Amino acid sequence: MKNYHMALFIMSALITNNIIADEIEEVVVTSSYINQSSDEIKDPLHIITEQELETNPTQSLGESIDNLLGVSSSDYGAAVGQPIIRGMSGSRVKVLNNGLLVRDISGLGADHLNEVDMNNVKQIEIVRGPSSLMYSNGAIGGIVNVVDDTIAKQDFKERDLRLGLETQSANDGEVAQFSYKDNLGGLNISLAYKDGSFDNYDIPMGAIIHSEEEHDDDHDDEHDEDHEGEHDDHDEDLAYLENSDYESETLRLGLSTAGDWGHFGASFQNSESLYGIPFHGEGHEGHGGHDEDHDDDHDEEEHDGHDEHGEEERIFSTTDSETFNIEGSYVLSNGPVNRINYYYRNTDYSLTEQHSEEEHDDDHDDEHDEDHEGEHDDHDEGPTLFSNDADEFGLILDFAQYNSLSQKLVLQNMNEDVSILGAEAFMNPAESNEKMIGYYLGTRFMGLDLDLGIRHDRINRRGTVSHAHEEEEHHDEDEDHDEEEHHDEEEELESYDIDYNDTSIALSLGSSINENTSFSIGLAQVKRAPSAVELFMNGEHLSTGRFEVGNTNLETETSNNLDFSLNYENDGFFASASIFRNDVDDYIYLQDETEEEHEMHHDEDHDDDDHDEDHEGITTIMMTTVA
Repeated sequence: MKNYHMALFIMSALITNNIIADEIEEVVVTSSYINQSSDEIKDPLHIITEQELETNPTQSLGESIDNLLGVSSSDYGAAVGQPIIRGMSGSRVKVLNNGLLVRDISGLGADHLNEVDMNNVKQIEIVRGPSSLMYSNGAIGGIVNVVDDTIAKQDFKERDLRLGLETQSANDGEVAQFSYKDNLGGLNISLAYKDGSFDNYDIPMGAIIHSEEEHDDDHDDEHDEDHEGEHDDHDEDLAYLENSDYESETLRLGLSTAGDWGHFGASFQNSESLYGIPFHGEGHEGHGGHDEDHDDDHDEEEHDGHDEHGEEERIFSTTDSETFNIEGSYVLSNGPVNRINYYYRNTDYSLTEQHSEEEHDDDHDDEHDEDHEGEHDDHDEGPTLFSNDADEFGLILDFAQYNSLSQKLVLQNMNEDVSILGAEAFMNPAESNEKMIGYYLGTRFMGLDLDLGIRHDRINRRGTVSHAHEEEEHHDEDEDHDEEEHHDEEEELESYDIDYNDTSIALSLGSSINENTSFSIGLAQVKRAPSAVELFMNGEHLSTGRFEVGNTNLETETSNNLDFSLNYENDGFFASASIFRNDVDDYIYLQDETEEEHEMHHDEDHDDDDHDEDHEGITTIMMTTVA
């Protein structure tokens, strides 16, 4: 069976003033691999210029681009907006900074942000086709490249000093930013700093539907009377979205020197943020269905207070990222190779998820506090630390251009260690090594602009999966075998060492029909190896309310893509129509287990009623594929 993921028709038209159009400077697309201007690229793409970004308010990466055709955003609060390109999301869309993949942990959860600094950005490029293959494996949907001048490839011609202040009324947001560029004694200096703070979003009064209001029909009249005063209290509350706050601070410094011989530079970036998670799985919201274990009298008398306790739960994440880059190029005067580009990047990234409970109101009686004392201890979860430590090195050989023929050979090597430690660790630490060789060709053939990209990846994933240690005495009905011993039982680790060898290819053809009309056709077969989390995860992911199980037998995804675009431009009027189709084999996704599978899993892994309480309200989903 094949998964025909998406086939859509999109069209756009833009009318601009002729005088303004004449003054627009040429935009060079750095991710085209041959530095073409935007009107020469035949691959479907969007370019957001520096001027457009400066007029936009501070927002997530996804929000910055989701007004473009074929592009949307997967939001998870104010801070998180992961981009979606033509229905492809997650690890199928690669986010880059200056042509290098951003090594955060956004692929480990929908509530994790893309760690990209949007301060003093030169442009954002959204590219598909042959050139996008050269940057990362598995870019089925394409790439989003955020470009800045932190490491200048050419000398700054003049000093550029910018100060910015921003306020947002919807969330009492305040942003202060600073950037400086200059050339001092032949040394290019780039410095950027940004500090932003946003409170919870205000929302219209009455927009919040409280959990007790949803269940009024199921309660008896006596219970409704008890809640009457409570509803009045809710109406008086200030309406805002809890846990929608966001704070961030970013510092970026770059030094470089450039000349006819090439360029060399280094940069350092530190980013720290704190943001609330407004949407979370019912495992948090209802505390795993713990209410059902209380007797009927307790439910009637104290249900109100317990719900308030759940609503007051503070769920937030903090991030800390340090990135160090070395980048350079060397121009060769003679020989088959015209230029050599090289880079090294080290990333040390961490994200900490934390849950905290606010104190109860003073009107809660002592008896209620005593009843819930142990319960609060159970729900006082410690932090969960997600980390990604990565080192990567790349080499690009730019062959001497012959007539219209342009060729590049790309070599990459990357080592990555991903770990999840703490109360909600749903995957053991995993290691990945990726080696890649790519070939890019651009030429004009029989009146057609032809671009070809070929990429071969050798990927190794190493990790372990935890299984409950089964012993015969574990199933004996021994009175001394209490609940603590059950939870502290040892786990068996099953080790895996998995290799993938994948080859992807993309071809685009384009030409002008007349002075105003042009077309392009893109064909591609893109391979995506399963990520470490898709292979090795095996535990409760409480932010989504799921018990997620990976699959170490997953095959490589294969996407066959077809794009056709028709463009028209005349006297300030621009129109574009595109038809595309993505046909994905072995599509990897999470699937809820059936009732039969859940009962089988329950019988095998849970042997007492006390343990069942821990997973109440948690749905098990398993990684699978559509062939």
